[in-house]
Formats: sequence, C-alpha cells, structure tokens
Amino acid sequence: MTNELPEMRASDAERDRIAELLRDAFSEGRLSTDEFEERLEATYQARTRGELEPLVRDLPQPSAAATPAAATAKGRWAGRFGGKPTSRGGVAIMGGFVRKGPWTAPRTFNCFAFWGGGDIDLREARFEDREVVIRATAIMGGVNITVPHDAEVMVSGLGIMGGFDHSATGAGSPGAPRIVITGFAFWGGVGVERKPPAGEERKELAGDE
Repeated sequence: MTNELPEMRASDAERDRIAELLRDAFSEGRLSTDEFEERLEATYQARTRGELEPLVRDLPQPSAAATPAAATAKGRWAGRFGGKPTSRGGVAIMGGFVRKGPWTAPRTFNCFAFWGGGDIDLREARFEDREVVIRATAIMGGVNITVPHDAEVMVSGLGIMGGFDHSATGAGSPGAPRIVITGFAFWGGVGVERKPPAGEERKELAGDE
C-alpha cells in the first residue's frame, strides 16, 4: 500500500489485504493474540487508506508480484467462497429453524428466536463472501451457532438476564472465513461453539470409545 492519498476511502479489498497481512504476522509469531485482535478490529473499522497503513507499518510487506491474498482462499477453504445464498435468515416463534449441511451462508444472516430455538451450523457451508455477519436475537429462546474450528470469529453480542457466549472469539487459519456474531439475548441465550468438520468430529468420538 502506498502513502499516496491517505484520506482516500479504503475499499473492502484493501481491508482484506491488510487483514491477511495481520493473519500471516500472527501465525509467524510477530504479533501477540491481543495485538492481532486489536489491529484486526481496527482494520475492519478503518474508513481511509491513511488509517490502514499504520496497522502494518512494522510488519514485512509482500512483493508487488505476489497474488493478493483476498483473491485466493488457501487449503481446505479453496472453492468455498462465492455463489448465491440459500438462506438469508431464520425465525423461530414457539418453534425452531435449522441451517446446516452444505448450504450457502449470506454476507448477513438475521435470525430471531422467541419461545423457540435456532440451530446454525457453518462447518459444511459455502460463504457468499469472505466475511459473514450473523445478527442473532433471542428472547425467552435460544440460538446455537457452530462455527468451523479454524475460522476467524468475533463475538460482540449482549445478554441481559440471559447469556451471549463470547468464548469462541479468536483468530483463524490463513484463507478461512471471518465470522462476526452480534445481537441481543433477553431471558434467553446465544451459544457459539467451535467444532471440527462433522467427519473429523465423528472420527474423534470413535477414537474415544
């Protein structure tokens, strides 16, 4: 990134490029967990190029010939991005909803549970984009969200006389999706859990028997 036009608005691609540099630096041990999470949050909140540049000023820069990381998913995530979402939301009123298996998650998924429950499993999902935002509201009900064990996860929801689980927040592997979970729980709960792919989970359970 150049220092030209620092007040120019940053694009999503530029934010993704900075995020990928931070992920690489974290995996190489150049950043602590706290530094990585703080800089990553600042990256996605940045509005201009001038706000992005200081976040990676002290980190190694890739050569100009390198392929932009945002354009290439790595490892098992190759081919898991893009496509038309199969669902954009879920509602559970004295009932339930389930989104699991090989579905395509949208950029923003809104869900609501009232005297009911929802189950969202992203382990086998495709993703419309590299970042997915799940907005969950649970009132006297619950929403359970299962995320891939190697995804980047940020949870910022609020629980009042209920619970909103933040324990899954953390960094992910290179090329993995970024999953942002936010919302509100009142006399209810939103649970977030990291798990390996269903096939690997079954192998682990069989090995414990």
